[in-house]
Amino acid sequence: MLVKVTAKRQVTFPAQVLEALGVKPGDRLELLESPDGFLLRPRHVNPARLAPLRGKLRRGTGTFDLETFRTEAHDPALRD
Repeated sequence: MLVKVTAKRQVTFPAQVLEALGVKPGDRLELLESPDGFLLRPRHVNPARLAPLRGKLRRGTGTFDLETFRTEAHDPALRD
């Protein structure tokens, strides 16, 4: 199966490929290098892993300081 790379380096996958992977708009795909080339696999967000963040991010209460958030201690299991 061939896919075309656009001038903006974007690729459109056939619907049957995305359906087989269970990928929906907004999902992420991970490319892993292997001896045979690259392996493509979906990366789904597990909402259960986000539970420790509940209560730390408040909706509609000003801006979010990413640098402060990065320096705070968090559960290592939250990392990709």
